[in-house]
Amino acid sequence: MESFFSFILYPVSAILWFWHKVFGAVLGPDNGFAWALSVFFLVFSLRVVLLKPAISQLRAGRKMAKFAPQIQKLREKYKGDRQRMAQEMQKLQSEHGVNPLGGCLPALLQIPVFLSLFHVLRNFTPTAQSNFVFDRAGVESFVNANIFGAKLSNWITQPADQLALFGTDRTSMMIVGIPLMLIASVATFFTMRLSVKKQTDAAMANPQSAMMAKFMMYIAPVGAIISGWFLPIAVLLYWLANNVWTLGQQHFLTKKIDREQEREKAKEIEAKKSAPRPKPGQKPVRPEAKAADGESEAEPAAATAGGQQATKSSSNGQRPAGKKNQPKNRPGKQAASKKGKKRR
Repeated sequence: MESFFSFILYPVSAILWFWHKVFGAVLGPDNGFAWALSVFFLVFSLRVVLLKPAISQLRAGRKMAKFAPQIQKLREKYKGDRQRMAQEMQKLQSEHGVNPLGGCLPALLQIPVFLSLFHVLRNFTPTAQSNFVFDRAGVESFVNANIFGAKLSNWITQPADQLALFGTDRTSMMIVGIPLMLIASVATFFTMRLSVKKQTDAAMANPQSAMMAKFMMYIAPVGAIISGWFLPIAVLLYWLANNVWTLGQQHFLTKKIDREQEREKAKEIEAKKSAPRPKPGQKPVRPEAKAADGESEAEPAAATAGGQQATKSSSNGQRPAGKKNQPKNRPGKQAASKKGKKRR
């Protein structure tokens, strides 16, 4: 464990050491609340670093929700060909500028941090001479610290002899641990509920997704209560701080992204209003039609010029070339010839 997570064990313990120096200077180095606040601000420091990936995650989720109907169509179209469906899904995501791994990044980064903190807290034992950046004095300070008689490095289901070695008992551990579990569970429930509430109708149209979201909304708080019996009090503090931060961050970032989408919609509406529109009763002209009209205008112009030339030549007393040798039809002469034939 130490060799695998050594690149993050020392930074995590260093952040915890820094905040203990800050709050220990005010409340006392062996004060349990100074250590509890150190754990809280360790979480807050790490979550501030992960704030930008969290914003990217939320934006990616909103983009995914926009083309959720297209994803559903691809699933139905390539139901029997998973490879082709994966290719089309990847193509659709690249067209919309969505990275599927971006939504998992904040959660994946918290896993090694949680494991590292758990390992650091487990190494605070009465016989330990050091614990990463903490020296012997830092280890003794943590071991001696307590909150209402509960030691921070112990857990409720720990054997009684080990609890006695740290100077505490199961009753004291339950008095502090159970309220922490309940508060963490409630914070988890409201965090999951807000996440489900903010999902769009298109994202919840899939019955499996909707069922899984509701299932996790109720199972995650239960998991917080069950696992709390086997986690040190300091880890419960970490979990509580993390869930409270997540609830507040989700509420804040959701409003931020909602305002961004409202501004984008307002810009689209303004662009549509400012776009040139055809007059009432006039059909919109396409660029191809304009080019065709330019060619067709040349033909009527040539025909008009020819007609004007023919009219001009007839006005000057000249006959058209095709009618030069044709005899003139005079109605008066034809009538006289008919009368002469009748008299004969």
